[in-house]
Amino acid sequence: MVIIMNKHCFNEAERRGVYRAIAERRDMRHFLSDPIDETVLRRLLEAAHQAGSVGLMQPWRFIRITSTKRRQEIQQLVEQERIQTAKALGKRESEFMKLKIEGILDCGELLVVALPDKRESYIFGRRTLPEMDVASCACAIQNLWLAARAEGLGLGWVSMFDPDALAKLLQMPAGSQTIAILCLGHVDEFYKKPMLEIENWTNSRPLKEFIFENNWHE
Repeated sequence: MVIIMNKHCFNEAERRGVYRAIAERRDMRHFLSDPIDETVLRRLLEAAHQAGSVGLMQPWRFIRITSTKRRQEIQQLVEQERIQTAKALGKRESEFMKLKIEGILDCGELLVVALPDKRESYIFGRRTLPEMDVASCACAIQNLWLAARAEGLGLGWVSMFDPDALAKLLQMPAGSQTIAILCLGHVDEFYKKPMLEIENWTNSRPLKEFIFENNWHE
């Protein structure tokens, strides 16, 4: 057996830390109201800003919600969509309504992630796949998520809202787009496994079902 040494590899403890953050990241819904240290928040946003982006367009914009009134307005928008989603689920409506889907009024920090206007000017890597701006922004969110876990903080990605209504509430320019509400904060404990598994809503599937070779296989 030939062992190839890689001079770029992190040491064992550092690698374990990276993989631990990935494995223990959770989409959190339960938060403590304790504030987040400003220095830590800055580190998290710096981590997000270091994400890869197509054509180096850096399409992410983070709107920090510090107004209690504005939090309440955002929570109301989410509640409206929660009710509509429940109705769309048919037989699972009552079951869905029992789930906690956000911690907007509880978390230490609330961030809205948005895409800016005038994105059509970025053609590099987007001519045939214009949605790569969303993919790039998702990379930034994931960076923030993993960094938050390493800092001992929970993050919950809320996607149940009318993006146009939220953009109007936040007085965003025409052509911009809201894509995520992020609840960030201290938690009493992290879920041992995804909350939707704990609540018996669904189950994750093994990796082998998602890897194909050469062609698409059912």
